[in-house]
Amino acid sequence: MTSWLRFVVGLVVAGGVASSALAQSATGGSAPVPVRVAIVSRTVFYVPLWLGVKAGDFRREGLDVQIEVFDNAEKIADALRSGAVQIAISTPETAIVDALKGGNLRIIAGNAERLPHFVIAKPALKSPQQLKGAAFGVLSLNEGTTYLVHEYARSVGLREGDYEIRQVGGAPTRWKLLQEGKIDAGLQPFPLSYEAEAAGFNNLGPISDVVPEWQFTSVNVDRRWAESNRGTVKAFLAALKAGTDAIARDRNAAIQVAAQELRTTPELAARALDDTARLRILTTTLAPSEPGLRTVVASLVATQQLPAGTTFEPARFIDKTYLP
Repeated sequence: MTSWLRFVVGLVVAGGVASSALAQSATGGSAPVPVRVAIVSRTVFYVPLWLGVKAGDFRREGLDVQIEVFDNAEKIADALRSGAVQIAISTPETAIVDALKGGNLRIIAGNAERLPHFVIAKPALKSPQQLKGAAFGVLSLNEGTTYLVHEYARSVGLREGDYEIRQVGGAPTRWKLLQEGKIDAGLQPFPLSYEAEAAGFNNLGPISDVVPEWQFTSVNVDRRWAESNRGTVKAFLAALKAGTDAIARDRNAAIQVAAQELRTTPELAARALDDTARLRILTTTLAPSEPGLRTVVASLVATQQLPAGTTFEPARFIDKTYLP
């Protein structure tokens, strides 16, 4: 065997050993595997993740989870592709578009399968009809909130030229800009919607009345990393499922974690968790919602991010083989 061939074989063997060691560590080895997880903002549907970290569920699965708040969906997709993060709990739109265009992003689980948002407007705007001329703040011009604003506006008789949409960031950023008067309205999830009402802002109704089926957030990966680290991915989802289950099992702990991470009071955190359960916002099985994703794909076609005539073929962008 030539020295060059021995070098190549050595690389292959070393790679196999590293992958085996990673899988062993992810399923109970002594050294926890670091996993960088991207989230969009501090909102109620991340409570299972935070609770799983706090309760040690990820540690028990052999993982050292590090969470980063991006406040931007496109940057999260770029971070997945580059390997800067390994897992994202983010909006599904970028993963769907990437997959259908031949990319490597995939949805491997669901998270928030219904919309927890209300249309919150500044104190001077007391009815939907007064939104004419308003500036709506959204997370991104290429994901769900923009489409949802258009659907809501259409439902109250507004045309697209009657209002403005500004890309500003996630829900906490929108709440800050609402208070500063830099936007006039925005979709706010609870408990931020409760805080807004208490501060004199107007709740013009739930967006779920207009769009009842919507996969709002999903667990996304770059399949190249996921396929090489299957044990780690499955361990992550098992711990996330444990965190989801723990909300009902240990209400007091869930309230404490929610209040801390959402930076709100225990009373508002409890109300948010109650409404999350009542409205069935979180998927308890982690399975993606196909009706919700069907609506998302329709929105991507409607906004010309996918070609007209794109059919709903979930197997092209969902991989359920990692689900616990």
